[in-house]
Amino acid sequence: MGVTATRRTLLAGLAALPLAGCAARLAGTPDRPRIGGVEMLDPALAAIIDPAARAEVLGTGYGWAEGPAWVPAGNYLLFTDPGNNVMYRYRPGGAVEEFLRPAGLATPVPPEIREAGANGLAIDGAGRLVIADSGTRVISAIDLATMRRTVLADRFEGKRFNSPNDVAIARNGAIYFTDPPYGFTAAEESPLREVQHNGLYLRDPDGALHLLDRHHRPNGVGLSPNGRTLYLSLSDEQRPEVLAYALGTDGRPSGPPRLFHDMRSHHAAGRPGLPDGMDVAENGTVFASGPGGIHVLTPEGRLLGIIGTGTAIANCAIGQDENGGRCLYLTAHTMLARVPLRG
Repeated sequence: MGVTATRRTLLAGLAALPLAGCAARLAGTPDRPRIGGVEMLDPALAAIIDPAARAEVLGTGYGWAEGPAWVPAGNYLLFTDPGNNVMYRYRPGGAVEEFLRPAGLATPVPPEIREAGANGLAIDGAGRLVIADSGTRVISAIDLATMRRTVLADRFEGKRFNSPNDVAIARNGAIYFTDPPYGFTAAEESPLREVQHNGLYLRDPDGALHLLDRHHRPNGVGLSPNGRTLYLSLSDEQRPEVLAYALGTDGRPSGPPRLFHDMRSHHAAGRPGLPDGMDVAENGTVFASGPGGIHVLTPEGRLLGIIGTGTAIANCAIGQDENGGRCLYLTAHTMLARVPLRG
């Protein structure tokens, strides 16, 4: 079993559901399944989420749900299924529907490519959808009004990226992104590989690219509300951590990262998942996926609790429900789910 397959197996965990085929359209029904629960580790969690909350399943049947992003201008959620090269849309109160196919690589998929679709998504200040396109191996942007796609970055020092995985966008338009080898069938051993490292990058608003750091398994990225801290998840079985970089006025790290949250004990306990995607609330609360579900963290890195579904949760995004209330959308292995948030 290759390195990438091992990672995916660990992320899925033993609680993977036996679902296959087309996505079931559960949204819009009055009796949506409720799964999992909330593990409260600090009383402060109750100000963020009801400790009695259970995740509401909105859709099922995806190969590996990923990359959710809330689109404020349209009041809907977009998320991806990288292995099947599809992007989906969920309108609160409605059903999950196919939004874009192919979501990534538009040419025939060679056997060397394991994940041909888009992965992480974000909305920039102009309302464009910014995509970490694993299959095409680029960072691109889609004008959601015209669906016209523009490539923003495809090479570093003349060499093609591996398989861009996640993106986070600063207020000035700068884009932080990760480039691990997960999209390759043979990971680091892929004959398609040109960049010989797995990197954390910054694309300046003027298009200039900077390699900020190198890691064995860089994955999810997020920014603090003031834009002065960059968070990075490591999907590393030996180092399941979330790191925090202090950023200077130029948007680059002012020094080495600090350990923000260590998930070793949760991983060692056999809980499903590894550090993956994340979202950061306006008050600085960090919702980071990891062993057992979404780890709810204060801006100082204190673990308040874990939102679980019984499966690995790849990523999450803060959005709204059909009544305009805040909620956290969860891309949880084969399903899309959500839990209400307080405040």
